[in-house]
Amino acid sequence: MKPLKIAPVALGLMLAASSALYAQDAGADTDGDGLVSMDEFAAAYPDLGEDAFTSADANADGMLDADEIAAATEAGVLPAM
Repeated sequence: MKPLKIAPVALGLMLAASSALYAQDAGADTDGDGLVSMDEFAAAYPDLGEDAFTSADANADGMLDADEIAAATEAGVLPAM
């Protein structure tokens, strides 16, 4: 039974990691600082507007980190990659 309990956790970690990797490796974080600015967001998500960025920016610091991107992806604010 333990493998069945571990599977959802592993899947969640994989999804979170894939979002973080997208932010850093696929081009959203173009300056490599580990954060995505509004300009970087607009380039990575040209079909989404400032409202989506603001919704994803949970701590309202004007930047998206990997955790915020993962949470916004999981919540459906950002498209899954």
